[in-house]
Formats: sequence, C-alpha cells, structure tokens
Amino acid sequence: MKSMKEIRWHGRGGQGAKTAAMLIGEAAINAGKFVQAFPEYGPERMGAPVACYDRIADEEITIHSPVLHPSAVVVLDETLMDSIDVTKGLPEKDGVLIVNTPFAKEEVTKKITWKGKVVVIDASKIAQETIGKPIPNTPMMGALVGATKIIDIEHLIEDTKTKLEKKFRSKPEIIDGNLKAIRAAYEEVSKQ
Repeated sequence: MKSMKEIRWHGRGGQGAKTAAMLIGEAAINAGKFVQAFPEYGPERMGAPVACYDRIADEEITIHSPVLHPSAVVVLDETLMDSIDVTKGLPEKDGVLIVNTPFAKEEVTKKITWKGKVVVIDASKIAQETIGKPIPNTPMMGALVGATKIIDIEHLIEDTKTKLEKKFRSKPEIIDGNLKAIRAAYEEVSKQ
C-alpha cells in the first residue's frame, strides 16, 4: 500500500506517547484518512518504556500486524536510545527519526549506526514553557507533522483543540498551552 505511512512512538509511561499516537490517529481520521492507532504494553507503570503505533493511509488498511517498518519513529525520551534500537526497521533512504533532546543532532547520531534523516527538538523545554510541565507528547505531535507533513498542521491543531476542550473545558490554559506547544514544535522542525 503506497500511501500508507507507519509511525512508531517510543516513550516512558507518563510521557503521553499513547495519547499522542491516538490524537494523531483521530486527527487523521477526521481529515478523511484511514487509520490504525494502537499501543504495545509491557509492565504498565510510570517510567517504564512504552511503544505505540499509527498507520495512516488514503485507502482502507487491511493488514492487522505489528508495525515492523515504520516510515517515522518518534522518541519522547532520548535515554531510551541507550537500551532500545529505536531505528529498527526504519529505512535509511526515506525514513525519519525524530528525537526529543536538548542535545545537538551530532550528539544523537553518535548513539546510532542508522544513517537516515534525524530531527532533534527539545520538546520537553517547549512543553515546560507553554504548558508548565515537561510532558513532551503534544510538541512531538507538532514535530512529527513538521518532519513528515503526514497531515495538515492546521487540521491537527483544530482537531486537538476539540479533543482537549472536552477534557479540559474548565482549564483553558492547558488547552492553549498544548496548542502553542504543537505549533512551536512544528515551526521549529519545519525550519530544519
């Protein structure tokens, strides 16, 4: 299926990897795409490594298997790169690795043998500045869209706003902060 893009998310429990994968999936559905979004669970505890996946396509997705060859990998916690091969199955030719880190791209590429496109962004800093907490999931959604153009950024922001308004209607600062985080990360990555 040529139009299908597969995304693998790596994070730790509590960083919002599952929420980000689900929000990206829901935004893609509302943009008229076909989607699968699902987590892979191990021990469910704060700080434990987690992986989540998205499949997004222009036509019906008929496969129901693990994502083995993602076109993009999003890493919410760069320390996972010390123990997990986050680039496994990621093609060097047209794949992209997006890493939340305060370090330069050169520092990140020292940790991997993979030679494809690497995008770095300090999503935790963006989250701290916009939301007040260093939870990197929403900025990493913006970074993913900036690096892949998998869906339109305005559609992602509007769809996420609708979802957040249902959950945080009495806390507009959380809604506004998350939307600012998405846009700031998108704009930063779009310049790379």
